[in-house]
Amino acid sequence: MFQYDRIKEVSRGSRRRRRAVVAAAAATACAAAVAVVPLSRAAEPGTGSGAGKAKSAYARVAQAGATLPFTSLEAEDAASEGQKIGPDHTQGTVASESSGRQAVKLGAGQGVEFTLPSAANAVNVAYSVPDGRSGSLAVYVNGEKTDKKLALTSKYSYVDTPWITGSKTHHLLDNARVALGKDLKQGDKVRLEADGETTLDVADFEQISGPAQRPEGSVSVVDKGADPSGEGDSTQAFRQAVADAEGGTVWIPEGDFKLTSELSGVQNVTLRGAGSWYSEVHSSRFIDQQSSSGKVHLKDFAVLGEVTERVDSNPDNFVNGVLGPDSSVSGMWLQHLKVGLWLMGDNDNLTVSGNRFLDMTADGLNLNGGAKNITVSDNFLRNTGDDALAMWSLNTTNSSSTFKNNTVTQPNLANGIAIYGGRDITVSDNLVLDTNALGSGIALSNQKFAEPFFPLAGTVKADGNALVRTGAMNPNWQHPMGALRVDSYDSAIEAQVSITDTTAADSPYSVFELVSGGGAGHPVKNVTVDGATIEEAGTVAVQAETPGSVRFSGVKATGVGVTGVYNCPFPKGSGTFTVEDGGGNSGWDGLWENCDNWPKRGSAD
Repeated sequence: MFQYDRIKEVSRGSRRRRRAVVAAAAATACAAAVAVVPLSRAAEPGTGSGAGKAKSAYARVAQAGATLPFTSLEAEDAASEGQKIGPDHTQGTVASESSGRQAVKLGAGQGVEFTLPSAANAVNVAYSVPDGRSGSLAVYVNGEKTDKKLALTSKYSYVDTPWITGSKTHHLLDNARVALGKDLKQGDKVRLEADGETTLDVADFEQISGPAQRPEGSVSVVDKGADPSGEGDSTQAFRQAVADAEGGTVWIPEGDFKLTSELSGVQNVTLRGAGSWYSEVHSSRFIDQQSSSGKVHLKDFAVLGEVTERVDSNPDNFVNGVLGPDSSVSGMWLQHLKVGLWLMGDNDNLTVSGNRFLDMTADGLNLNGGAKNITVSDNFLRNTGDDALAMWSLNTTNSSSTFKNNTVTQPNLANGIAIYGGRDITVSDNLVLDTNALGSGIALSNQKFAEPFFPLAGTVKADGNALVRTGAMNPNWQHPMGALRVDSYDSAIEAQVSITDTTAADSPYSVFELVSGGGAGHPVKNVTVDGATIEEAGTVAVQAETPGSVRFSGVKATGVGVTGVYNCPFPKGSGTFTVEDGGGNSGWDGLWENCDNWPKRGSAD
């Protein structure tokens, strides 16, 4: 779900026009040095290009996010004869969508050589090739060419969404994976060599175990006629296995399986694969159903779609609709879909954990009303085309649900994590990196999009989250967006919002943004910020644009680019915003004086 789509061009008048000149300059001045931090709590200190910059920040960031089975190595930190590009925060560029806002551009015969920090036998690579091009990366190990290749394509990239105001062609990166066929050890060198123009962003190296064995008593889709070669249509075989295994397990063995239509009537059954590197299902619509008695468990296989454009009326999702209560999704590799999980209706007590969401044209996961007691944890999400993780309280309210210990990187058209309404919601210990264009790292919002909508209520907590290079310049009217945004878009914030122990590093613009994005000046109130570490912010620590008040305590900042606070409620005359000093704050003194202009990055002019 995208942000600030309904702000009218006339809403800011001459004030906005004057700001556009300043902000346009700011958008081109984003080449300040950035720190690349590890994507996983399992990563070792000192492995990123910013490792020597601030160990205290690493210690805090390292506690957030998912525990991942791979180690991510940035191309710009490896040996290469290619050209480094970035850092860049300008929407519509490859560098701006890349991890760390940097990457390496290669020509034919050029490569990047990675030195492995630990054992590995498989790699996934985030890359970009020019529109209309396909190609490959040859794989060398310790100087010797192997028979392995990574197939590259622009098929799933260069997505246009003209109905989303302000969006440009985006989704410029894609991911490709290959098992290396041998076990490599720490210190071994892997060179990836391009056969034509290619940009390499990051490589995820991991040690995968062998395929799991068939569970006793399970119903195999192959026994029901599924074709593991991927040539035949296995849809009916999967449907029959699901029907025959109710109360038990459907086994998806090692192989490629093609489904040409979705499954429905899935309930009281486990669908289990041999592992997400071994059991691959090729389907853009895996489950589509509007009711289920629940106890559906999906685990340990890959679903690879063929979604090349975003069509919101199409259910091009891994799961569309309902799994039902007491269900789970774990160990999945989900790629090239519109949405991973678009969940409506009764999904109470659902757990979603240990999954990978890659290259979605829209959201990674969206709890679309009615979710209760949901836990979404330890997932990795990269290159989503909208919010990576979202709760949207449409028709009825989401309640008592949690997003925790997830790693979200490079959502290229919206927020990392977005909470649109809901009661008693927790967002904790997540790591969000490199948001782009229309979003913040975390958004706590009363933007309704449609009716009936249920605004934020009860207690909403954001605790222990780490936000790295999050926030963006909104291209609709050159509006800077904060790393963490509280947004009274369509109604005042009435919930008790508690934001604690936040780490914000290298924020392109502001850190805490308090705004009424619809331009109506609804107040932001009942919000406390207690304990935060800010290390480098492009403009200000606090960006207040609407009436209300927030108490800040224990917020310690270093490297704030301009001054402490921007306090300019809109529309004029709508009221005042009060920054309440709860004590223990440091490093963000000062007030931006000119409400006719946004501050430029790193300048008090």
